[in-house]
Amino acid sequence: MRPEPQGVLSIEVELVTGRGRRWWPRPGCVVSAGPEHTFAQLAEAVDRAFGRRDLDHLRMVVLPGGVEVSWSAWRDGPAFPGTRDGRRTRLGLLAPGSAFAYVFDLGADWTHLCTVRRDPARCPPALPTLRGGWGSAPTQYSPEAVYDDPGSRPSGLPPLLPSWRQPARPGFL
Repeated sequence: MRPEPQGVLSIEVELVTGRGRRWWPRPGCVVSAGPEHTFAQLAEAVDRAFGRRDLDHLRMVVLPGGVEVSWSAWRDGPAFPGTRDGRRTRLGLLAPGSAFAYVFDLGADWTHLCTVRRDPARCPPALPTLRGGWGSAPTQYSPEAVYDDPGSRPSGLPPLLPSWRQPARPGFL
């Protein structure tokens, strides 16, 4: 395992999908966190930023290389089999420039593209902290009218999740 980066991380979080819809333009936020914070702590900050109130849902982080981190707010046991425990796995394993996916509520499939950057701050906050946001984020349960045209699929998503992988072009393997 490589050494933890020093300093503060700035994590840009964009909402990609949720409740069967692709959100465009993508609403998002920036969260400042330290390498000693856990993925569960980061997720709590993201969920607060997106105004989620019902937090008793399964969560998953998918890192490059297919490494999965999981936990549940209502489950005290270990992480799901074959995954790292998000309450213990620290953000220090992230490198600036890397991207990962955060999925809230595996049933509603709220997927987020998270991009890691170096934050100019010298001292990390006590807990991951919202630093700003943009766009109109949909609420967790009520119907929303702001979503993309089904015919326009934004590109540029890293192939972290199966739904983010580009379909093969006809005639090509």
